[in-house]
Amino acid sequence: MTAIKETSTIQQNRKSILEQCPVMYVMEKIGGFWKPIILFNLSTGEKRYSELKRAIPEVTEKMLIQHLKQLEADGLIIRTAKPVVPPHVTYELSKAGLKLAPVIDAMAEWAFQDMKKMY
Repeated sequence: MTAIKETSTIQQNRKSILEQCPVMYVMEKIGGFWKPIILFNLSTGEKRYSELKRAIPEVTEKMLIQHLKQLEADGLIIRTAKPVVPPHVTYELSKAGLKLAPVIDAMAEWAFQDMKKMY
């Protein structure tokens, strides 16, 4: 990945917008296609990587790993690795991630209602 120049005008403008707009801040944390889906799947409890992969078969391994790392870095999920062979790694929502669960649930509820109108 290319390094981001933190002092660039674009990055400075972006930081300013993030500080002023709470929706932009949330989208920075959970934006994209896969992150909300991962959070939705983890809202039912702790899951292993393979369980997440089975629950979201359309996501590539690279994207799933990348987004799990980003969600962990943003403090929304907790990765727990047990020192056994083969490795036993689980993911679960952190306290901050649990606070986002109602938002994800509201998105799901809206989707169910909207899909009923569409189909």
